[in-house]
Amino acid sequence: MRHEKAQSLLHLARVLAGSAEGLTLDEMAEVAGTGRRTVERMRDALEQLFPQLECIEEPPSKRYRMTSGLDGLFQAPTAEELVALGTTAEAMRSSGNHDRAAALASIETKVRASMRSSALRKLVPDMEALLHAETVAVQAGPRPFEDETVLATVRHAVKAMCGLKFAYDGGSTPGRLREVAPYGLMFGRTNYLVAAELGSDEPKSWRLDRIRDLTLLDCPAPAPDDFNLTAFAGRSFGVFHGDAEDVVLRIKPHGAADALGWRFHSNQQVTEQPDGSVLVSFTASGMLELAWHLFTWQDKVEILAPPRLQDLMVTELQNALAAHQANTTRPILA
Repeated sequence: MRHEKAQSLLHLARVLAGSAEGLTLDEMAEVAGTGRRTVERMRDALEQLFPQLECIEEPPSKRYRMTSGLDGLFQAPTAEELVALGTTAEAMRSSGNHDRAAALASIETKVRASMRSSALRKLVPDMEALLHAETVAVQAGPRPFEDETVLATVRHAVKAMCGLKFAYDGGSTPGRLREVAPYGLMFGRTNYLVAAELGSDEPKSWRLDRIRDLTLLDCPAPAPDDFNLTAFAGRSFGVFHGDAEDVVLRIKPHGAADALGWRFHSNQQVTEQPDGSVLVSFTASGMLELAWHLFTWQDKVEILAPPRLQDLMVTELQNALAAHQANTTRPILA
């Protein structure tokens, strides 16, 4: 019990040291997963242990922060943390995300360099054991486009809140020059710039591998104050955005176990049924991408809503069947 209390106190100290603005007592209680009275005692203990803990008066509340961070003794990573960092970097590299893989590898190098040599030597046996026991399974799929120059230019524009100009080899008019206000980047199986064309407040997703001749514009182009990139990404099943629709799927009993451990969408509701099936419901756009994904569930899924998704699924299945029938002389079993 004492060990757990010490760990909780040290975790809170680390969060405070990593916060530029500091935390209120309510925020500290949320971090510690405890009540107000308990976190007040934890604050008192931190004030005794860390003289650099500073109280900032912000009536009607107060904020607390570590003005000079924590000594490296309290920041030493575990073998599991270092291996997880390296494994994640390797997973990124294997999937084609070389830019972010290099960033993670750089962090790992900096962390190792900041450690006392004696502490690092103690971790080596455990790290070697874990590295031999863990690997990355490379999944089939497109390699994400990551051009360092493109990413650096987009990130510069986001930080400077200035516009971007590029030729876009996609959409209804391939090659047309676009001038946009960049809102952010979405990384996944395919990487996208999220941006609104100048003069419009409607953000769109632009594939990075279809952007060329990218340059900075000398004009202010900040994202709206109320724009939330995570919320924007969550509106769609994939990256195609449109009108959101209510989706209801019935996963049949022989696929229920898989469905209970599957994430279809960030706002999904999963309900087990008496017959052993599972109902999955969520609200999203991107019905075509959802139909493509549901191919992989084969006969385990039944689309209950919306009707448009049912129609799309039938059309796409018919197109796939027709394409395969055209290339075989064997009869297709009904």
